[in-house]
Amino acid sequence: MFLLAPALFAQTAPAPKKSQSSQSAKKPLSSSDELQQSIEAAGNDRAALVRNLEGFLQKYPQAPERPQIYRALVEACLQLRDSARATTYAERLVSLTPEDMSITLLAIQLLEKNSDADGVKRAVNYSSRVIEYVRSSSTDEKSPRVSPEEWNTEKKRDESSLLLLRGRLESKLKDTTAARKDFEASYALVPNASAAEKLGELAELEKDYNSAIQQYARAFSLADLNAKTDLRRELRQKLGNAWRLAHGSDAGLGDFLLATFDELGPSTAQRQRRNASAKEPFDYMLRTAPAGAEYPLSVQKGKVLVVNFWATWCGPCRAFEPLYEKAAAEFAENPNVIFLSADCDDDESLVAPYLEEVKPRTKVVFADGLDDLFRVEAFPTVIVLDRTGHVSYRTDGFGDNRFVTELSAAVRHALADSPSPAAKLAPQQD
Repeated sequence: MFLLAPALFAQTAPAPKKSQSSQSAKKPLSSSDELQQSIEAAGNDRAALVRNLEGFLQKYPQAPERPQIYRALVEACLQLRDSARATTYAERLVSLTPEDMSITLLAIQLLEKNSDADGVKRAVNYSSRVIEYVRSSSTDEKSPRVSPEEWNTEKKRDESSLLLLRGRLESKLKDTTAARKDFEASYALVPNASAAEKLGELAELEKDYNSAIQQYARAFSLADLNAKTDLRRELRQKLGNAWRLAHGSDAGLGDFLLATFDELGPSTAQRQRRNASAKEPFDYMLRTAPAGAEYPLSVQKGKVLVVNFWATWCGPCRAFEPLYEKAAAEFAENPNVIFLSADCDDDESLVAPYLEEVKPRTKVVFADGLDDLFRVEAFPTVIVLDRTGHVSYRTDGFGDNRFVTELSAAVRHALADSPSPAAKLAPQQD
């Protein structure tokens, strides 16, 4: 039986059978009984269900079960791939239950695919209604299992997706001004490849190739690598075409695209804001990973600090970790030596599952701009700071087994080269 039909059965349950003598004197069937018969007569035949329900509605156009009937018709028509008929009943259901946002979204999607200009205009109106619904929703409506931060993030994503949808509809109607406004608003809420690509297309149509290049580069940088369609290949072609129209050749495109990747990386700006006033290593306030508790480096001032800069996506970093831990184990009992592993991921949500899998033995913190201070350009990079905060040793990239010996020697040298503050204050013997 169909997914939506049970709602009809619940309201039209058949009465117990009566004796043959009483049946001969029974009253005419009620509309509910006729509806029940229409559903049962169809069995598992979707086409028959559509015919029977439409026949019932023709006889009883104001039947109180219309919302459930329309839902059943929408589902059956979609299964029969009769999009036009499904669209008709979806819109009828919207008119009866305008507060049902899920069916309104379905109607919008059907109108976008299957309608003429008038249908698309109606879809724009429906989209505006859903956007206003999302904007007016408050945290009072959220589940207690969802934090306010998660709820607000999801609300932004929903609004961004809806603005993108309305922008596509407006583009179909050739209303480029309204479409551009919605695409820009969608991207401003949540930077996304689809909105950037649409903005690039609009700019290219207006022969504003520099704007088109910027938008296509953003779309390429944000495109989902796991998408089933080869979106990046198509974006690369659009970007290359706009670049050649503006510059005559592909020269310089690679550097521009890398710069766009950097522009869209949120972590650098965020980390710099966290430690914007920091001038020296021991001025930095880091955070433990993944919990995010404050970890001030000022409390380690006067000690030798060893920092391994890494990222979850870095294969050599994973292979390098046991070597770093082996060197750290040599100084585990020395309170004047601190070993840290500083994560430099753009997406910090990747860190918790990585740590759960790898389980490093050294203290893990977020870099929070410390990597920018030391101009870390490759991973892994290990830096040894002496007691005064000056770099006494540095190695960039993966090392072999000699690394443990070299790092241990560098730490011992940093310990011996600069006495601790306590030693400096001790009275001199004659």
